Amino acid sequence: MKTFVILFGLVAVAVAAPQSPTEPIPILKQESNIEPDGSYQYSYETGNGISAAERGALKNIGAEEPALEVEGQFQYPSEDGGTIQLSYIANENGFQPQGSHLPTPPPIPEVIQRALAYLATAPPQPENNRP
Repeated sequence: MKTFVILFGLVAVAVAAPQSPTEPIPILKQESNIEPDGSYQYSYETGNGISAAERGALKNIGAEEPALEVEGQFQYPSEDGGTIQLSYIANENGFQPQGSHLPTPPPIPEVIQRALAYLATAPPQPENNRP
């Protein structure tokens, strides 16, 4: 019985050990380009279903505070056999991702919507002049 437990333990450890990949994943497509003005683009696709593409450039060049604007997308296979896809824009307004797998906020309750609509049409209130 003791030998069986030891043997079972050794088999469990061997099965749980991380397995190394047997062959490398091929890169099917890879492109990149950087322009003299600093704008860039890249894309790639691998043999296991991962792909990505991005392009970026400075916006408002010559302004006091130019902003980098980036657009891109990526996708990869999910554990359930589907595909996870995400597209995004990143600029002076922050990172703005879009994807069907991303959580969405619950709808605003009707009472709150009515209150916001009323406040949007209400006349401005006088400011308190405090010394």
